Amino acid sequence: MENITTSYLTRAEIWLCITTLIYFLMNGAQIFETLVFVPKWVNSPPDNFGLLSDGRGASLKVFWIVFHSLHEITFILAIIFCWKIAPVKNWLLILFAVHFVVRVWTLSYFAPNIIDFQKVAETPSLAKDLVNRTSLWQTLNYVRVSIFIAVSIALIPLCVRLFSLKH
Repeated sequence: MENITTSYLTRAEIWLCITTLIYFLMNGAQIFETLVFVPKWVNSPPDNFGLLSDGRGASLKVFWIVFHSLHEITFILAIIFCWKIAPVKNWLLILFAVHFVVRVWTLSYFAPNIIDFQKVAETPSLAKDLVNRTSLWQTLNYVRVSIFIAVSIALIPLCVRLFSLKH
């Protein structure tokens, strides 16, 4: 490690703690959505797809765009402010890569399917194999949320390691 000042360590601690906190808050929202909201609309497709409709249902699109954007900014700032601390930086880069892959998966699979489900809510004639599609979506969502939770839990030892550098 290069010459690292107390001020540098403090900034690194702050940004790593902020990103960890936001990740856990995001996971709380994901767990709630996965256990409460998703089963409601998956239960009886397409009858309950109205829950997904913008303006009439509980559209969470803006919430997730803002939350993920904020989290990704803080995650990048944590990496920047931990850059001189090789063991922490290296693990942050690995965790960010995992996070990034899951975000790409989210944008390439989960989001387009939700958009399709919203279209079915507005035009039921578009419905095709909904029971299998919603069941697969729900199962894969459990995997996705589990990975996000694992990444957030993996941030805790990094926080501990970072805090131990001051003492």
